[in-house]
Amino acid sequence: MRFEIKWLLLTVIVLCLYTPPVFAQNTAIRIDGNNRYEVAVNTAKKGWSTASTVLLVGKDAYADAVSAVPFAYQQDAPVLLTNAGSLSGATRTGLQQLKTNRVIILGGTASVSEKVVTQLKAMNLSVSRITGKNRYDLALHIAKRMKSADGAVIVNGSAYADAVAIAPYAAKQGYPILLTDEQGLRHETANLLKNRAVKRTIVIGGESSVNKTAYGQLPSPTRISGANRYEVAARIAKTYPLKTSHTYMSNGYAYADAAAAASIAAKQGQTLLLTNDQTVPNATRSIIGAKKISTFHVLGGTSTVSTNVISQLKNPVLGQTIFIDPGHGAQDAGAIGNGLLEKNVNLEVGLKLQTKLNQAGALTAMSRTSDTFDSLQTRVKKGANANADVFISIHANANDNSSANGTETYYDTSYAATDSLKLAQRIQPRMVNALGTKDRGVKTAGFYVIKYSRMPSVLLETGFVTSPIDANVLKSSTNKLQLASGIANGVSTYFGSK
Repeated sequence: MRFEIKWLLLTVIVLCLYTPPVFAQNTAIRIDGNNRYEVAVNTAKKGWSTASTVLLVGKDAYADAVSAVPFAYQQDAPVLLTNAGSLSGATRTGLQQLKTNRVIILGGTASVSEKVVTQLKAMNLSVSRITGKNRYDLALHIAKRMKSADGAVIVNGSAYADAVAIAPYAAKQGYPILLTDEQGLRHETANLLKNRAVKRTIVIGGESSVNKTAYGQLPSPTRISGANRYEVAARIAKTYPLKTSHTYMSNGYAYADAAAAASIAAKQGQTLLLTNDQTVPNATRSIIGAKKISTFHVLGGTSTVSTNVISQLKNPVLGQTIFIDPGHGAQDAGAIGNGLLEKNVNLEVGLKLQTKLNQAGALTAMSRTSDTFDSLQTRVKKGANANADVFISIHANANDNSSANGTETYYDTSYAATDSLKLAQRIQPRMVNALGTKDRGVKTAGFYVIKYSRMPSVLLETGFVTSPIDANVLKSSTNKLQLASGIANGVSTYFGSK
């Protein structure tokens, strides 16, 4: 009996010592539905248990929907959608579930017909309508229904993504979203700014959206622009920060879903970022990394936001910048043996690692992407200039004794010693598992690139090119791909354990 107890205790101790470290994933919760109407309703139900007032917009009236968000915020109302000709079934159900008493329709009968009004009244709802001659005029009339504010947001009436990205901030500030076009400042917008004595304006979009002439006619304007809609949204989040405790994400081209996202983000004071359907764009990754965002609510089904995007959002490497340094290059071949040049092995592994990390959601930078050479000092400087979160130098080993073989990882104690050790400990076993090589462990050494890099840094010795055993492994592109996957997984677990 005593023997059995001792054996049980020993087993528990061994398991505690050797159980792989658990790492936390980010959280990504999808809010979807069978169609845009259900998505809007399901989103509203996340923000409102009941909503006495609802703003109703035609299914394709994107400009109306995003112009409505600041007004909806002041009414404590979600924005729902309907077909023009008949009240959508999902919206009808949503109104009942939200225990709505009053519906404010935005737009004319071309967007939401009188038949819809009749159907709403048949549900014993109070119904009113805000309309205008066009989207610009409608935005003006919506703004008139809002409390006076000293600021306003100006966007191009056809640049829906720009309006969506700024809508939560505009709502929190009480700023109306006013529309113009690429020709210049619309008279409707100019008149409201003058009549309301607006003192400051935020312009969203570049000069192709709101031109210089229009910009010059605005009171104390500030412009936020970018190379694309994702960068614009990211810059808005950086310049006008809201909470990020559960950031909302929407496809930058799925405007109906994005309007619903803007509505709930405004309600909760949360940041809204944009993605595309297949991968999280680099601009979005950068702001996620900078703000250390780890919890996301994603609007739309898999046809709008793929499972790959969800996987990237869940991966703790998302938005982290990884500097990859394939050792040697050009005239510096590195170790030579069994038909292998170290510089070539390092580069192939480095390129495959870059691909794997990019697929996982990281941002990557490399010291070289072809057969070129950089000094050790230049490599360190490149890592620093990239503002990298970690530095990974890839090498292959050599020894006069051809029987020497195996995989090992080095770190230095000069800077970020604790995190460098942790990074090494996460990568080393995954390299060994990927290659099936001898585990030579984690060691310290003062190699220049890891000694003088100030971020967590490791130097990987993937195998010995002078060993027939390791050389056979390293000659295989499949093995190098598995190695890259193992390293990438190690990097993810490192960030997940922080």
